[in-house]
Amino acid sequence: MFLGEHEYSIDDKNRMAIPARYRTLVGDGLVVTRGFDACVMGIPMNVWRILADQVSGLPPSEPNTRTLQRLLFSAATECDLDKQGRILLPQTLRDYADVSTSSVVIVGVNKYFEIWSPQRWQERVTAMDSGNDHLFAQLTSIKI
Repeated sequence: MFLGEHEYSIDDKNRMAIPARYRTLVGDGLVVTRGFDACVMGIPMNVWRILADQVSGLPPSEPNTRTLQRLLFSAATECDLDKQGRILLPQTLRDYADVSTSSVVIVGVNKYFEIWSPQRWQERVTAMDSGNDHLFAQLTSIKI
């Protein structure tokens, strides 16, 4: 399970470290692609295969299906971790997520993680904090 919020740097070669606790979860590889709300999603290969099959099974006659398929697949890149636990973050994804600085925020979202520019992540946190009452109301309906 991907949990927590971590700040990491990107080196001159566009490589970034993956948090140590995440590395075991991406054992057989990782796919990075465009995420929602202008971030990059890091999805373990075993989860990616399930997601890709489900998205590919949606009816292509639906405009939203085609948009979702383009969003996920056109920028998707398979990544392997190097010996230091780093991945190469492609420039197209860095541009998409506005990761132009040398640091990123990596956010665990259970089955995948997100890569954010620090500024955009702070904006997202502020927005979540200001309107979270209805989210907590949803949480009360979940039986644990």
